[in-house]
Amino acid sequence: MKKSPQVNEVNEFLETASDFEDPLEVIRESLSNSYDAQATNVEIEISSHPNGSEIIIEDNGTGMNRQQLETFFDLGNSQKTDSIGYKGHGTKIFYKSERIVVTTTTGDTTLRATMERPWEKLNDRVLPEYEVTEVEPTESTDGTEIRIEGFKSGQGFDPRSLTYNKIHHYLKWKTIAGSTAHYFGEEEREMEIRVVLDEEIDDTQSELQTTNRLEFPSEQLRPSTGEFPAERMCKIYPPQELTIPHDGGTTTAQVVGMVGGKAARNELPTYGKHSAQFGVWLAKDFIKVERVNEAISHDNEFLHFFFIANCQELELSANRGKIRNKSSPVYQALVDELDHFLSKVGEDPWFKDYLEQRRIAELDRKAESQLSSVEERRERVKERNSFEPTNQAEVLLALERSNSSAETVQAEDFQMGSDINAMIRKDGELWSCSLHPTLMDHFEAEKPLQSVEKIVCWDLGDRDQLQEIERDGYQGGEVIFDFAESEIIYKNGTTSRIEIIEVQERF
Repeated sequence: MKKSPQVNEVNEFLETASDFEDPLEVIRESLSNSYDAQATNVEIEISSHPNGSEIIIEDNGTGMNRQQLETFFDLGNSQKTDSIGYKGHGTKIFYKSERIVVTTTTGDTTLRATMERPWEKLNDRVLPEYEVTEVEPTESTDGTEIRIEGFKSGQGFDPRSLTYNKIHHYLKWKTIAGSTAHYFGEEEREMEIRVVLDEEIDDTQSELQTTNRLEFPSEQLRPSTGEFPAERMCKIYPPQELTIPHDGGTTTAQVVGMVGGKAARNELPTYGKHSAQFGVWLAKDFIKVERVNEAISHDNEFLHFFFIANCQELELSANRGKIRNKSSPVYQALVDELDHFLSKVGEDPWFKDYLEQRRIAELDRKAESQLSSVEERRERVKERNSFEPTNQAEVLLALERSNSSAETVQAEDFQMGSDINAMIRKDGELWSCSLHPTLMDHFEAEKPLQSVEKIVCWDLGDRDQLQEIERDGYQGGEVIFDFAESEIIYKNGTTSRIEIIEVQERF
């Protein structure tokens, strides 16, 4: 005798609703449904009550007939095919409430469906029921209003867990409000989104208004002036459709993105640490799902990148929060192709210049900090009667010994780990000094030249390498080695002359 497996409907509904842990997923599901219903306006109101939150979502979409209303409440009976929500899981988050009321108008018919105490009944192992009645329309246009009363969600919608900033970030990073479809000529229809929180939740503004489109900051290809010249640099990498072969055939991915400094990235609706937001996102239906930052070479810090790769062959978990077909040939081929795509971004001359601008600015800031440190140390040395070494470096000892046969150069202060690691007294004056076994060591360690007055070394080191530095420049400036005069001339906005004290020649 053949038998079919049985499904415990109550447990299935309860587990599906429980999978949706973030209360903001109510907003995500509502926006997707509204967009599928061709809505151009969606309004969401959230208020806090002692028995839970009240959420009202209203759109001007095409509304639902009786069959569509059934699929709204059913599980696994959606009329969607391949897009997000085709399993009918998403709206089950609404079951975590005391009451659900759906009022929907299509054509001349307005239907109202009411479900009482769904969460309580599911936890009592009872399948909740809903009642559908035909009512007089309150509006003459099509659309749907979903009212969720007594919504249960851990800490709920209180000021500690929900603000306008957090909602804005969530909309643009986790919902269709952050869609990149418009960059590819897909679904050009724009949807206006309005969110209102009651004052007990967030009284910092009256409402939030946005659309269903993610917009990148404007490009700025050249550095700015000031202390952080690369901070607003930004380049948009235009939309590309990639054809990706894999073992089972081919798939496509629509990729668009940007690289930029912190100020440019801050123009996006960010919330919290950038390291948790930027990188490379995989998306389905142009809604971001998971990051795959391993697709970016370790040489390039992923937080400077923001790329979205949409692929319709990704399969998602019930709560849409994870990709579940990661072991498939499609997924692996997609990640490999993204790795190749982003390696080309990493080789872009603009990107290399951006990183160089950041590096030079960091060195300049470090040099300026060292100048302040030098002045402080100079004052400390003036107050002391003798040198107190922190490390018995051989070059330092040799310098002391050379004083018996050459002009006196006295080390007054030494700090092993500092860029300006010594203070020396020569001709009765204190000088900031970089001390190394060879002159070349200073440049290989990328030590600054702006804040150093003298370089003490045992010898010069590899002269061919020094000549190469003279040809290529150093840290954005021009370097001239005048070995006849034992000095370095460094031009970087201003001209500095740094004396070279070669200890070996003093013996």
